[in-house]
Amino acid sequence: MNLEGKVAAITGAASGFGRELARLGARQRMRLALADVQRDALDVVVNELKRTGAVVISDVVDVAQSAQVQRFAEHAFSAFGNVHLLMNNAGVGGGGYLWENTARDWQWVMGVNLMGVVHGVQHFVPRMLEANQRGEPGHVVNTASIAGWLAAPLMGVYNVSKHAVVALSETLYHDLKLAQSTIGVSVLCPAFVPTGIAQSHRVRPAELLNADEPTASQRIAQVASEKAVASGKITAQEIAQLTFDAVRDNRFYVFTHPQILPSLRARFDAVLSGAAPADPYAARPSSRPLSPS
Repeated sequence: MNLEGKVAAITGAASGFGRELARLGARQRMRLALADVQRDALDVVVNELKRTGAVVISDVVDVAQSAQVQRFAEHAFSAFGNVHLLMNNAGVGGGGYLWENTARDWQWVMGVNLMGVVHGVQHFVPRMLEANQRGEPGHVVNTASIAGWLAAPLMGVYNVSKHAVVALSETLYHDLKLAQSTIGVSVLCPAFVPTGIAQSHRVRPAELLNADEPTASQRIAQVASEKAVASGKITAQEIAQLTFDAVRDNRFYVFTHPQILPSLRARFDAVLSGAAPADPYAARPSSRPLSPS
């Protein structure tokens, strides 16, 4: 896809990967529809990009809410006539022992990480399909994680949400082929990158906050997440470039940290041999969290 002049819709655009995807899209002379749950941070990004001459619209959107994503899609298509590149990028973190995660933990993480992608597909892809039938190109990027492949301890809710995004993306790929569409799909699977995801609780809705203080396992998971994210050697800007490269190449799987791929192979080898699950920290033992007990 020649990106110049095309339209990109990006969720979670006010920070981390989303902000860098927006910046790179602007440098590619794309027109941008940006969404985020944080109005102040979103305004900063929008104003920055407009100063460079980029054409940008924005909406405050909680992607867990279908109606808000629908409104965002309507705004984007109304303003630009089409969306060629959909980036379902918004995401939050969560951890601790699975049996200590509350219903509110599950609702928050799954609502953003999984249902945010579902809502993006529901409200953007049908219109992208109509345009594709008229000869317009299209591509969908769903941000998963290496946690969509490796089930590390104390990350259960997050792991489940990202495994689901991988499965959704693979199914979307096959569904689009069955529908005889040329819309491409990529699933982004980064590992540790210095972003604000370890502090994503700052945007957790008040109605989904837990009444009790975090448990020992949840505190340790938080510390481990902060340490791992801060130790990342690949920047969000580099991740954005890798993602746009994958869009141009029409490449489905986007693994940004090749040094972790042996851990994936070990997982699949264990599955096929009937062994117990492989150690997800074998490639990076220094990232293994301490035992809460």
